[in-house]
Amino acid sequence: MSGRTENEITIAAPLDLVWDMTNDLENWPQLFSEYAAVEVMKREGQKTTFRLTMHPDDNGKVWSWVSERTTDRQGRNVRARRVEPGPFQYMDIRWEYSEVPGGTRMHWRQDFAMRPDAPVDDAWMTDNINRNSRVQLELIRDKIEQRDRERRSASVPAN
Repeated sequence: MSGRTENEITIAAPLDLVWDMTNDLENWPQLFSEYAAVEVMKREGQKTTFRLTMHPDDNGKVWSWVSERTTDRQGRNVRARRVEPGPFQYMDIRWEYSEVPGGTRMHWRQDFAMRPDAPVDDAWMTDNINRNSRVQLELIRDKIEQRDRERRSASVPAN
């Protein structure tokens, strides 16, 4: 069995700003509420290998894993996969960006399967990812829109 989630949001900001902020890995702990730390391990062209560490869960467990992320700015997409899948057999992620009326649409697709010995199954993880993705997308939208407002107001000359 396997799981797939698809979530998206429209951000009232230019694509370049959305791209820059969401692909600035070192600042993910300020962009996402779930990440405590990001350690970039290697950069090769458009591919980055990095370790993500989450804040402790309700039981005090800290989850951490290594992922690879390849950006394609011209194609307006990012492909990522967990190198250390942990409880997943695999986890593949695709981010897509498009200009739409009113801003930028950001779409996340996650394809995965849980290991047979994982503490949860594919259905549980699908629900969990969908619930958390909505929270994170809204936080990201709010932070990027705030940054865009600040940039626009700073560029308006005083009378």
